[in-house]
Amino acid sequence: MTSPDDEAVIAAQLGRTPRGIHAIGHRCPCGNPDVVTTEPRLPNGTPFPTTYYLTCPRVNSKIGTLESSGLMREMEDRLATDPELAVAYQAAHEAYLADRAAVGAAHDLEVPEIEGISAGGMPVRVKCLHVLAGHALAAGPGVNPFGDEVLELLGEWWASGPCVETPDGG
Repeated sequence: MTSPDDEAVIAAQLGRTPRGIHAIGHRCPCGNPDVVTTEPRLPNGTPFPTTYYLTCPRVNSKIGTLESSGLMREMEDRLATDPELAVAYQAAHEAYLADRAAVGAAHDLEVPEIEGISAGGMPVRVKCLHVLAGHALAAGPGVNPFGDEVLELLGEWWASGPCVETPDGG
């Protein structure tokens, strides 16, 4: 569950009312949510495969810069030539699906439209670093190898303070 304060922060981060939040997936070291765990079907009925949705605008901007640098192509090239990396990425895909299934079960939701589809291109492509970083933040180190790499490249995005002010002014 999320608190009204968390929902206010997330709305400020996104610039809109958040939808289908199951829980806070991760908190930034500044204290704000930076990843929400999202239900696999939004309240309006739309299937939503992005279980871990990155909400921090600062992180999203920095990841956008990484995406435009060609990093995804480099990662995908490595994926095609490194069998150990491919196995780890496959495991990340399976972990993502298991997490989504658990969230769906908690809400008594079945979403056959996205069965077997994780996010971010897993398990054979790299097409969204935002999703991979969100998964790495929520699941912790060692679960998503490319997400871990993205987080390493980001550095301490929180060092200059919260990306948005909290309802109590923090």
